[in-house]
Amino acid sequence: MVTLDTRWQTPADDGQDVLGLGVEQAPRDTEPYRRIHWTDPVTGAQGHLVVHSLVGGLATGGTRMRKGCTLHEVEDLARGMSAKTAVFGLPVGGAKGGIDFDPTDPRAPEVLARFFAEMKPWLDAHWVTAEDLGVTQQRIDEAFAAVGLGQSFHAAIQRSTDPQATLQRVRAGLEIRTDDGCILGDVIGGYGVAEACLGVVQHRGWNRATTDVAVQGVGTMGGAAAYYLHGAGVRVVALADVQGTLYDPSGLDVPALLDLRDDYGVIDRAGVPAHVTQLPREAVLATDADIFVPAAISYAVRPENAQDVVASVIVEAANTGVTREAEELLARRGVMVIPDVVANTGAAAWAWWMLFGEVGTDPEDSFQRLHLEMRAKVARLLAEADRAGVSPRDTAWDIAGVNRAAMQNRPPAYIP
Repeated sequence: MVTLDTRWQTPADDGQDVLGLGVEQAPRDTEPYRRIHWTDPVTGAQGHLVVHSLVGGLATGGTRMRKGCTLHEVEDLARGMSAKTAVFGLPVGGAKGGIDFDPTDPRAPEVLARFFAEMKPWLDAHWVTAEDLGVTQQRIDEAFAAVGLGQSFHAAIQRSTDPQATLQRVRAGLEIRTDDGCILGDVIGGYGVAEACLGVVQHRGWNRATTDVAVQGVGTMGGAAAYYLHGAGVRVVALADVQGTLYDPSGLDVPALLDLRDDYGVIDRAGVPAHVTQLPREAVLATDADIFVPAAISYAVRPENAQDVVASVIVEAANTGVTREAEELLARRGVMVIPDVVANTGAAAWAWWMLFGEVGTDPEDSFQRLHLEMRAKVARLLAEADRAGVSPRDTAWDIAGVNRAAMQNRPPAYIP
């Protein structure tokens, strides 16, 4: 039997000087509020839910499915979600679900539905989940329907003053398309990563036209980040998918390459221009670029390959794209890491703004809101890090701690 928590804590970004407050750093290594283990009675698949923190009685974080998914991985990601929500002042804690199972197995939808059935007390009252690695939002919603919970924002929606109206607003928001015909929810996270990169460019006084970026991953996060960076006039000189790295020092035609992707996010090499150099997949790390964006897998930069990184800045689009040990090695060489708890929080922040009715159905409202928020967060992050002489990651966790402490014991957020 699961015991549900009713403690209420609400963080907010109050904009105060982090290092002058004497507030302890957010507890990266503290025990999560709850770990729940699950074994599928049919396939034997192992699943985990880790609730790192509850804020206002709620926690948010996606559900992933991949062969080899571990409790350590899920816990690390849940901890990161706690920091993300706090850094962006979202009135919700952090959690993560993960299942060790092949998402391409035809039994995968049923495995996911059984996992959600076991976690139903949390999904009904506390845990707001969404798509993640190996699990699409469509599959999430199908599994929710199978267990009688309608939509994956259920735990928050049922707290609103008019749940049916809120559900309709959320569904409408999830169907918004950009002027390019993309589903806004699929690209808003990558747009946020692009804005984080542009914040770094602005902070360092670089010229966009002569700033080179290498992106590892061409899915919804990496592909969108590359697309919006290209549109902003930055040279995207390398794109890597599972088949290899495409490189052009004068800048790739990102929209054309993205149009060549198949359903699995692989660029069709038959359509790649002859002047584009085709390199091994891992070559993207060694690309001569100013910024490297790992947007494919967690732990992409590790101690054994950290020396290959040429870029002076890494912007994490993937969750925990750089291991702690690798980050220490990179810091000795002067390579700065903009952590995922800031850089890739755009999609999560947008989802909650939509839930609160703070952005409407015009995609420009969402883009403008995220533009302003991400630029402000990155500017503050880098200013604090420069002033204190500490890493942006440590600074981000300090900001998270301050924001959470500033809103303790306040009433929960209002959901219209």
